[in-house]
Amino acid sequence: MIRLTTIGLAIFYLLSSAHLIAANQTTTRPNVLIVLADDCTFNDLPIYGGVNAKTPNIDQLAAEGMVFNHAYLAEAMCQPCRAELYTGQYPMRNGCAWNHSASHSDTKSLPHHLGELGYRVGIAGKVHVAPRKTFPFEKVGGFEPACTHDPTRTHDLAAAREFVTRSGDEPFCLVVALVDPHVPWVMGDASKYPPSELDLPPNIADTEMTREAFSRYLAEITYMDGQVGDLLAMLNSAGHTDDTLVLFTSEQGSQFPGNKWTNWDTGLHTALIARWPGVVPNAVRTDALVQYADVAPTLVDAAGGKVDPNAFDGKSFLPVLKQETDRHRDYVYAVHNNVPEGPPYPVRSISNGTYRYIRNLSPDNLYIEKHVMGTQHDTNVARNYWRTWIWDSTTSPEIYNLVRRYQQRPAETLYHTASDPYEMQNLIDSDSTASIRQELSDELDRWLESQGDPGIDQDTIATHRAAKQGKHLYRVPSATAESN
Repeated sequence: MIRLTTIGLAIFYLLSSAHLIAANQTTTRPNVLIVLADDCTFNDLPIYGGVNAKTPNIDQLAAEGMVFNHAYLAEAMCQPCRAELYTGQYPMRNGCAWNHSASHSDTKSLPHHLGELGYRVGIAGKVHVAPRKTFPFEKVGGFEPACTHDPTRTHDLAAAREFVTRSGDEPFCLVVALVDPHVPWVMGDASKYPPSELDLPPNIADTEMTREAFSRYLAEITYMDGQVGDLLAMLNSAGHTDDTLVLFTSEQGSQFPGNKWTNWDTGLHTALIARWPGVVPNAVRTDALVQYADVAPTLVDAAGGKVDPNAFDGKSFLPVLKQETDRHRDYVYAVHNNVPEGPPYPVRSISNGTYRYIRNLSPDNLYIEKHVMGTQHDTNVARNYWRTWIWDSTTSPEIYNLVRRYQQRPAETLYHTASDPYEMQNLIDSDSTASIRQELSDELDRWLESQGDPGIDQDTIATHRAAKQGKHLYRVPSATAESN
């Protein structure tokens, strides 16, 4: 009897040890699911204070993980921010500092970094990065790949499910890049958002056509939320909820004036939620300052790989996920050039999470963004509300000031974003902010020098054309992780 008990205990401890080993392997080598929204202003989401949109699935994901209060992009345009996310490098470093261009062909991205650790790395939906050599994702079907036409096809989870359940011992990393709520705002049920009942943000002009457009935008946010719910349900039915690190992010701000294609907070600030059962606690928030460049090294770190500081501009925030710290970096950095979305308009900025300093390099120029201001021969309300801003500005001082804010910008601006989240009050001339202005200006100079940023000379039609052809006119010699 004693012998049987001893044998039984031995078996019990052996099985327990095996379970602990398996659990430890799950912790150190998680599967990864990254879900990107497209052109979704972060604070239009309820988890960041949004008062209009309904997003029950994103709300639930937040309740099961960690919400980052301060996550940012280096450039509020689709291709540059995605290149930053996938490479862990800033726009000048990876080569994609313009929309519809290309990164350096010898730059490595998630398929390289995680592939070297034995991961299968795939992407479904909108790819919008180039060249293929730099971003050799496995293509996964089932989601709309383009946002330049009406994406009226609903999604199909079959290919994504096959990817995450494929036989074999290798872990997976799947990026699902949705096209919602990018214009033309044709998905979802806009009747759920009556235009007259909406509470418009203070940086958006209150016109009848704008309200109608905002209603359609909100409907597409809810449609996007439904896709998030479907993906999480698929992951659960495949048995991968507990062993998968899920990251949801909202990309840059929406295509309303003052959000996307700007260096204001509503352009650069992104939603970021991390769910990782057994590692990340439920329903927690962090004030740690993070940037898209930090995501790739974080995933390498989480996968048990060695993070090479020469390969990334960002650094791993795995200690933040494990709640070992609530600090990550001191500053986040950003650029903008407006090419090819309009005439060149170079902008550089920096934030410490409380204050934002913006430097407009060509303040005498008029800012023009051709998509915001309406495409030729286009009657779609989602793209032509700007004309009502112009018309109503003749009688409304508030709307006039919004138009002027968007098109005429001073050389420098400073905002206390913590108390002025839409950055409507420029504090650059205030004596009380002189020290923080100098601190941020000096640090921005240091970063621009480290990135080899030539300023106005970089932000031209010629440099964009060259980059699109893979013939970059400027290049940073080598990568060095940020010291902060």
